[in-house]
Order: sequence, then C-alpha cells, then structure tokens
Amino acid sequence: MATGLDDIDRRILAELSRDGRMPIRQLAETLHISRANAYARVQRLRDTNVIKGFRAEVDHVAAGMGTSAYVTVNLRQAEWRVVGEQLRALPGVVHIALVGGDFDVIMLVRARDNTDLRRLVLDEIQGMPGVVNTRTLLVFEEFEPGFSEPGGPSTTGAAPR
Repeated sequence: MATGLDDIDRRILAELSRDGRMPIRQLAETLHISRANAYARVQRLRDTNVIKGFRAEVDHVAAGMGTSAYVTVNLRQAEWRVVGEQLRALPGVVHIALVGGDFDVIMLVRARDNTDLRRLVLDEIQGMPGVVNTRTLLVFEEFEPGFSEPGGPSTTGAAPR
C-alpha cells in the first residue's frame, strides 16, 4: 500500500478518475506542473499500484445490460473458495466481495433484463453446490462517486445516471 500521497498526487488521481485517457500534456496544464513531473508522478502511481489500470466507462444500458442487482450469498464455509471461483466465472458479475455480517458474499451483477437476472440467480448461483441461499436487491438507479480524499467531499459533483 502506498503512503505519502501529496495534494498533487490526489489531484492527478481525481483528474484520471474523470478521464483516464487524458494526455500527460493536458494533465500537466490542468495541474500547473511540468509534463516531466506529471509523467514521473503517474508512472510512480502506476509502479506502486495506486493506479492499477485504466478502463473504459461503459453505459450498461446502451450495452444491452439494462438490469443491475446486488446479490447476497450465504454459503457453506468450507466451500467458499470453490464457490468463489464459480461466481467469478459467471457472465455479468461485475464485483464480488467476501464480507462479514448477515451474509458471506455480496456481488454486483448486470443482466439483459429481469428474465436474464432470474436465470442467473435461480439457476446458476442457487444451483451451485455450497450455496445455501441468496437474496437479490434490484438496483433502480446508480450514482458514480468521484475520487476524493478520505473524509472529504467528492471532487466531481457527480450526478445520477
């Protein structure tokens, strides 16, 4: 884990969170630093895995995945590794977290529609050996958070999508 991020590093992260394809020249101009400084800092953030990669921001509805849900899963504890591998292989699974509390796993899934979601949850997930039960929380609307310092306000003023 990298420590010691300064204000410029945080501003770089905020800018690249908004536009991961921003050219170094534009980043440097926006932050009022030299291109060499911007390049070196971005490279250091990548080398220390603060920046783990760059991704395309996808409009899931336009891509044909108009239904989203959080699915919680309770499983037999001895089988969590096997179930985890099977969950990772499912199409439409965006995020999986092993958690403590009332359930063992929470996942964000995307599906074409409610019928596709039903098939994914009832046939695929509940059909896995080791899965005890699931609970599905349908997502009505999503909001994109912006990068911000811990405890600070978002720098993007993100609006609902």
